[in-house]
Amino acid sequence: MIEDDLRAAFARHEALTPPVGPLRSAIDRLAAARRRRRRRLRAGGAALALLGVLAIGIPPFTPDRVAEDATLLAEPAGSAPTGALNILLLGVDGSAKEPARLADSVLLVHIPADRSRPYLISLPRDLAVPIPGHGTDKLNAAFRYGAGDGRPDLGRGYELTRRVVTDLTGVRVDAGAVLTFPVLRRLTDEVDGVEVCLPREVRSIHTKRVFPTGCQRLDGAASVDLLRQRRGLPEGGLDRDRHAQLFAAGLIRRAGEQGVLTNPARLFALVDTVGADLVVGGDGSPLVDLLKVLPDLKSVDPVGLSLPVGPPEGLGWRLPPDPKEAPAFLAALREDRLAQWAARNPGQVNRTR
Repeated sequence: MIEDDLRAAFARHEALTPPVGPLRSAIDRLAAARRRRRRRLRAGGAALALLGVLAIGIPPFTPDRVAEDATLLAEPAGSAPTGALNILLLGVDGSAKEPARLADSVLLVHIPADRSRPYLISLPRDLAVPIPGHGTDKLNAAFRYGAGDGRPDLGRGYELTRRVVTDLTGVRVDAGAVLTFPVLRRLTDEVDGVEVCLPREVRSIHTKRVFPTGCQRLDGAASVDLLRQRRGLPEGGLDRDRHAQLFAAGLIRRAGEQGVLTNPARLFALVDTVGADLVVGGDGSPLVDLLKVLPDLKSVDPVGLSLPVGPPEGLGWRLPPDPKEAPAFLAALREDRLAQWAARNPGQVNRTR
C-alpha cells in the first residue's frame, strides 16, 4: 500500500520537476571556476615564494594568507615600480615551529633606480645597534626579541628587525622575507642545486663535510651546512656573511638560467616545496607590477658589499660601524650611488662567483 501511494505521489509531481540540463550546466560552470581559482592560487603562491628569495619586493603575507594575496595575479596590471628598491632577507637557523632563534644572516638587497644590477649588502649579525625597547644589542638579537618565546612569530621577528635596519641605514625597506634553513634546503633542491665558488676550503663542524676551494654545485643539505658555518673561519661571522652572498648570487643566477618565472610547471613545484613555509613582509606593490622589474635588470649578476665595521668591542664581541667608512657607505646607499662607491672602493667589494 505504501509503495503504491509513493508511486502515485511521484506521478502527480513529475511535471513540476525542472529540466536537468540547465542545472548540470550551472554545476559544471561552478566546478570549472573552482579549478581555475585553484590553479591561480597555486601559481600565485609559487611566484610569491620565488620572489621572496630573489629579493623582488612583493605584498606582505604570512603562510595562512598565501591564498588571499595570490589573487593579485588576477587583478589588472599597473605600472612597474620606479626608483630604487630595498629588500630585507633574514636567514634563520631553525623552523617556524621551533623556539625563536637569532637571525644568522641579515642581507639587504638594493636594486638601483637604473636597474643596472642588484647589490647584496651584508649587515653583520654582531653589529651593535639600538633595538626599540631593548637597549643596544647585536643586530641578530632583534629577530628573537620580536619573535618572542616559545613558538616564534616569524612575522614579528622580521618586523622588529626591519625597524632596526631602517633606523640604521636610513632607507625604506620595501619588502622582505624570513628564510628558514628548511625552506632554503628545499628551494635549492627544487632548482637542482646552486653553484658556489669558495675562496678557501671550509670544513663543517656539524657534519665534517669538506667544501674545497673553488666552484662546486651544492644540493640543499650541503648548502645549509655551508651557510651554518661560522666557527673555525678566519673572520667568523663576517666570512659566513660572504658565504651567504655567494649562495644568494648563485641562486639568482640558477633561477635565471632555468627560466623559472616563465615555466608554470616549475612554479607549481616551488609552491609545493616552499610556499607554505615562507614568511614575507613589507609594504610592496601588486605582484603583477613587481614582476615587471625583472626584465628591466640589465644584469642579474649581483655585486656583494658589506657595511664597514670596526674591531669588536667588549666581552660581547659587538662590532661597531666603522666611524670613518660606514657613514660614506650608508650615504651612497641612501642616495643610490653604490656603483660609484664600489668603483672607488674595489677592495671592499666581495666576490659573488
